[in-house]
Amino acid sequence: MDSFRDTGLLAARVLLAVLFIVAGIGKLGNVEGFTAYMASGGVPAFMAWPVIALEILGGLALLAGWQTRWAALALGAFSLAAGLLYHLIPADQMQMTMFFKNVGLAGGYLALAVAGPGRFSVDARTGREAAAAA
Repeated sequence: MDSFRDTGLLAARVLLAVLFIVAGIGKLGNVEGFTAYMASGGVPAFMAWPVIALEILGGLALLAGWQTRWAALALGAFSLAAGLLYHLIPADQMQMTMFFKNVGLAGGYLALAVAGPGRFSVDARTGREAAAAA
């Protein structure tokens, strides 16, 4: 059963990480456009680079299983904030679908933070996960 759990946690980390890694790298192609989009939600322009860094580095940390619980909590909080700032538009069905997608993602990141990274992770190899589980 532990093998199934660890394989499932690895799959969850990969699937949840890819979303942010691809999104962050994509923003590098048009930082000005992304900055303008952020401003439409009331977020100051200077936050563009920290957001891009969070997406890429947080996604890579999750992928590797390094500082997994913190990375998952950060990406979950980001998903909720983005949903509230940019997608919570009750009159627009598509935006509400995007909002609930973000809420669901936040739930997945929270579950990963609670469960931990599993055996196939940097955290487990360095003993960090064993200490966190104790």
